Amino acid sequence: MSNWNWFILAFSALSGERLLRFSRKSGTIIIKIAVIVLVTFCLTELSFRIYNYFDPSFIFYSNSYNRYRGKPHSKVYDFRLNSLGFKDKEFGPKKADVYRIIGIGDSFTFGVVPYKYNYLTVLESKLKKDNYNIEILNMGIPSIGPKEYLALFVREGLKLKPDMLLLTFYIGNDYFDCLEHEKLYEYSYVATFINYLITIGTKYKGKIYAQGTYYDDKPTIDKKEYLEILEHRSFIYIKGNGRLAKLDKIAFHYLSMINDICKRRHIKFVVVIAPDEIQISRNLQEEVIKDYYPKLKKDQWDITQPNRLLIDELDKLGVRYINLYPYFAKKTGERLYVPQNTHWDIAGNRLAANVIQAYMVTYLNNHISKSP
Repeated sequence: MSNWNWFILAFSALSGERLLRFSRKSGTIIIKIAVIVLVTFCLTELSFRIYNYFDPSFIFYSNSYNRYRGKPHSKVYDFRLNSLGFKDKEFGPKKADVYRIIGIGDSFTFGVVPYKYNYLTVLESKLKKDNYNIEILNMGIPSIGPKEYLALFVREGLKLKPDMLLLTFYIGNDYFDCLEHEKLYEYSYVATFINYLITIGTKYKGKIYAQGTYYDDKPTIDKKEYLEILEHRSFIYIKGNGRLAKLDKIAFHYLSMINDICKRRHIKFVVVIAPDEIQISRNLQEEVIKDYYPKLKKDQWDITQPNRLLIDELDKLGVRYINLYPYFAKKTGERLYVPQNTHWDIAGNRLAANVIQAYMVTYLNNHISKSP
């Protein structure tokens, strides 16, 4: 064998040994990095869970209706929440001569507008000006649905000894909020927090928390994201969709239980049916159909279908309802919702208050006397 061949053989052996050492060293480094990452992840996960235990945050998943409940005494624009975390003044003891109404619902009831513009605040003010000795307690909590309405009513509403329960059912998502919707990543607080930061950084344009100055005409989320939200729940407007019928039965189950409790306690039960913005805006309907249902036939789209299903169920129970859709539909072309937000703006809250007031006046005239 030539010297050259010996050299190649020796170099190969030496290189192989170095490569083996490098591989072993690299493997050790990778293992060390993996251990450090795992330990850091576990410690961060533990820290988030301990923090959330003592100071709960809506960021982390919880099946309790308190997940998105306001922090007691926290500031929402120019108003501080009461000691129970509700967007209203303190709830005092029930007075014998006062007709007490509790308003339960999700973020529509809580309101994205300042307190003085909220439809329940406006409604109470209007009825008091008409000399009705009434009070309306706002018990709205964002991101809850029929199942949580029942729990909130039983655990906290009944203690307030109401004469009437005014429950606002939002067509936009109350059907969906009947279901458990925990996502896989929400089992981890760290993954949930990372997803929260990404969502806030890429999709939201305005204020996430109601602090500072309220702007009635500024969009909250990106237009594309907003259309995706509308598309996600727009199947309830397509005729013959079996999913809506199933969701309606679930919602009806909880509403029926609430009605049974109200009957036993002699509490008047009234449901306010709040329309989704896509039901009112023809432009939004056209955009969603064009982008997501290009092959959909015109006669397959029924924008009032979910309202009628709910009304049929309420009629079976004998529950009074106030369907706001016809009144909002008459205002087509007027802005009644905060841009790219899904919630009523100041004008939308005022319109809702006016419609509910008309019903209340008729009912109250037959059941309570006016103040002198």
